[in-house]
Amino acid sequence: MTDTEFMDRAEMLLHRVEVSCDRINDENRADIDSQRVGGMVTLVFSNDSQIVINLQKPLHEVWLAAKAGGYHYKFDGSSWLDTKGQGEFFAGLSRLASEQAACPLSF
Repeated sequence: MTDTEFMDRAEMLLHRVEVSCDRINDENRADIDSQRVGGMVTLVFSNDSQIVINLQKPLHEVWLAAKAGGYHYKFDGSSWLDTKGQGEFFAGLSRLASEQAACPLSF
């Protein structure tokens, strides 16, 4: 994958996270504040916990940091998968965000 291809795919991922936050806030009591600065999105929950998602362009990875730990994702041609076999990005984000928001969330 070229740097340009990575950035296109990664930007789509970050955009989907932001759009999902807007949808979740409209449908749910989660009240997630989504803040974007360049290649980083920070999700702030009502209990002041955070999830940080940032792009690692040199490695062609997306990193996610949550209370439960840090995760690295690479695009496999169809989806973003955890580099240590922990599953797909949006499934992981949904699980981690649900834990931090104390209610079920789906990204």
